[in-house]
Amino acid sequence: MQNLNPDEQRHLQNELHNGESLLWAGKPNTRVIFHPSDWFLIPFSLLWGGFAIFWEGGVTGLFGLGNSNPSSSFFMLWGIPFVLIGQYLIWGRFFYTAWKKTRLIYAITNRRILVLALPPRAKTISSFIDRLPAVDKELRSDGIGTLKFGQFSNNPWARSGNNNTPWDGLYLSSGIPVFVDIDDAASVYAIVADLRARPVRN
Repeated sequence: MQNLNPDEQRHLQNELHNGESLLWAGKPNTRVIFHPSDWFLIPFSLLWGGFAIFWEGGVTGLFGLGNSNPSSSFFMLWGIPFVLIGQYLIWGRFFYTAWKKTRLIYAITNRRILVLALPPRAKTISSFIDRLPAVDKELRSDGIGTLKFGQFSNNPWARSGNNNTPWDGLYLSSGIPVFVDIDDAASVYAIVADLRARPVRN
């Protein structure tokens, strides 16, 4: 099992059913890795963050616009949450995603695909291999890749079935297993492809 400590191995073993054997297990690479959705999210976050900072600068008189209006204090306070959201979208989400990745375990058994999120927000997402509707792979030249074991919308705003979760890119709200940013993704994909080519009994 790749890079799993004893506690993570215990969590994973507790998820296995009778007669189920583990074929592969690993964790996502914690580096900052950009995905196709970032072509939309990065410009959007810069626009949001830039406007929020400009707004705060304007109402506080930072740009020499004056601050004599009594309502300016209200508008200054009103703009603070938008500044904070903008900072999260620009850079904070990358730190959050890197931390969240340390709490994820991905696994392939002879029967299922598993995604385990460890406490404090524990969650398990699984699919039987012989019931997978599709397996989509995104591979990089350095071997890191993402495997999606289901259908997802390419529209960043699409929320149909809650399948698209672009803000952290980990798809934990989708109910569909996704291995995000795993090393040697092509080899992991080959394991799944081989299992799908054979009849699997549940």
